[in-house]
Parts: sequence; C-alpha cells; structure tokens
Amino acid sequence: MTTNFPEFSPAEAYTLELPRNPRPIMLLGAGGIVKDAHLPAYRKAGYPVVGIYNRTVARAQALADEYGIPAVYGTVAEAVAAAPENVVFDIALMPEQYADTLEALPDGAAVLIQKPLGNHLADGLHLLEICRRKGLVAAVNTQLRFAPYVAEARKLIASGAIGELYDLEIRVQVDTPWQMFPHVLTLDRLEINMHSVHYIDLIRSFLGDPDGVSAVTVVHPEKSHANTRSVILMRYHDRPIRVVIATNHDHDFGPEYEESFIKWEGTKGAIRAQMGLLLDYPTGGEDKLEVIYDSERESGWQPVPFEGSWFPDAFIGSMAAVQRYVEGSVPSLPTSVEDVIHTMAVVEAAYESQEREGIHPAYDTETD
Repeated sequence: MTTNFPEFSPAEAYTLELPRNPRPIMLLGAGGIVKDAHLPAYRKAGYPVVGIYNRTVARAQALADEYGIPAVYGTVAEAVAAAPENVVFDIALMPEQYADTLEALPDGAAVLIQKPLGNHLADGLHLLEICRRKGLVAAVNTQLRFAPYVAEARKLIASGAIGELYDLEIRVQVDTPWQMFPHVLTLDRLEINMHSVHYIDLIRSFLGDPDGVSAVTVVHPEKSHANTRSVILMRYHDRPIRVVIATNHDHDFGPEYEESFIKWEGTKGAIRAQMGLLLDYPTGGEDKLEVIYDSERESGWQPVPFEGSWFPDAFIGSMAAVQRYVEGSVPSLPTSVEDVIHTMAVVEAAYESQEREGIHPAYDTETD
C-alpha cells in the first residue's frame, strides 16, 4: 500500500479541537447562513461574538437580541472601528461584497470568508491579491471539511484502516429549495460554484489538487435560473483512482430515491457518510457514517460513532482552524485563501469543460 498520498497525512487543524483561548468574533453579515449555522455553532462552542454588522440593521438587531450579541452596526467601517485588537472578522456577505469588505479591514487582521471565494476565478484572484497585499490571515469557510462524519472518516483513512483509496464518489439527488436563497437565482453560475464547490474542496482536502477536470452542468428546461445538475470528474494521473461528483437538485419525485452521500473505497474496506442535511432541506434527514472491512465481510457495514452534523457543527471546526492557527497551536491553516484559490481554479475548469462540450465522436470517419 502506498502511504505517501496526502490523505494519510491530514493537517492537524482537522482534529476539531477548540482553540485554547477563543478570540472575539466580529460578524459581518446577518443572513440566513448566519442565523442557521454561524451563530448556533459559536454558541455551542462558546466562541464570544462581540458585534454584528448588517446594512439592514433590524435584521442584525434581531439576531443580537436572540444570541446576546452586545453591539450592532450599520456599516462595515463602524464594526471595524469598534473591533478589539485580537478579533477574528467573520465575513458572511455575498461574494460581490468581499473585496470592499476586505479592503476595510486592518492590515494583518484574521478573517474567515464565507464560500465561494468569488463567483468566478478572476474574482477569487482579486480577493487573494487583497489578502496578500494587506497581510491578512485569511481563510475560507469551506466547512464541509470539518463536518463531524468527515472528521471521523478522515481519521480512519489516515490510519490506513481501509487501505489505499481507489474510488471517491459524492452523489446528491434531492429537491433543493433554491427559492430560499433568492440572491442565487440571478447568478450566471449556480450549482458548481454555490454547491458542488463544497465537494470539490472536500476532495482536494483528501487527495490534493487534481491534474484534470471534466464536467457537464445543465439547467432545468422549465426553470429560469442557472445550472442545477452536474457531473464532475477529477483526474489524478499518478494513481488509479476514480473521483466523481454527481448532483441532481431537481429530483422532485418524493423521498424514496433521494440520495446524499460521500463514499470512500479502499483496498481494505470502504466508508460511506450520509449527509442528512440535504435530505428534506432545511429540516434534514439522518446523518450516518458506516464502514466495512475486507477482513470482516461477514459483519457487513458497521456504524461509526460521531457527534454533531454539518450544520452547525462544521462551522465550529472551520472557525477553530483559523483561531488555532493565529494562536500558534497548529502549524498550518489548510483552508487559507492560498489553498482555496485552487478549489476555485477547479470550479472554473469545470465550467470551461462544460463550454468545450467534450470530445466529438468520429461518426463521419470513412472506412475502406
């Protein structure tokens, strides 16, 4: 078994430990993701939120009242001016607002930026330039990397429990209520950069950067918004592994055949994680993590214990990675903008692959 692949040496930040001395958090944004994930996660972890900004002040005030946040601000400038020196800025705005917000932060500040890192690769590269120029300790909230079932799977794989990976598949077949997020309905790109970006990023966190990307992503014939179904293949030239992401957000035929899972297959066994959040979103279904070993086939698939779910618990780990890095308790920040810009490069390559429409078969070739 080859053990020098990246999945056998995961970053220490993936252990999900909390920072030794949690730093104050200044939330910039008060939308649905803040209400449903950021604030429940921070309350559960005991992270101190010292203020919240939103241009619709009443929305920020409602969350401040619910979560005991001591200060509300109507402009980014006011929030930045009031922030304590050791704060972590948590940007939960729309991607088109990231650049101005990053420019407003103090040089050298610590910041966690909600995904995606821009709507297009050019946007992400501009944001990367700002972070470099200002010396920001900047990470992207690609929080699926820190989901509790992913963390347990990562430990098992790193230990060699299922051997060398030869297949990694992510499949999502659900009825996604995009109308809950009206801002995405006017985007020119929807499924890959707003959803499958999670899976691309997750795969990179295990296997590293792919050598090639092929994709098909399409719209629904009776819906006006952008692409909602994709197949993405990621190629790793130096190893015999199949990597595929298949998503269908238009499966409006009841729950019987809905699917939402990550599956890792190896030379000694396999692991399957069911992402319950996407089943009947936002209520969600059951999360599961199961493993089967070649040496114990008669026992079948066995449950692997874990605590928590993608929402809100993965957001605890994502913020913890930043805080543990700035306090010096872990040596690297795996979700840094320097890393996640590669995720955005893969997203861009997937859309470019769609435009190229693959290889045309030689139907017109004449034969003797």
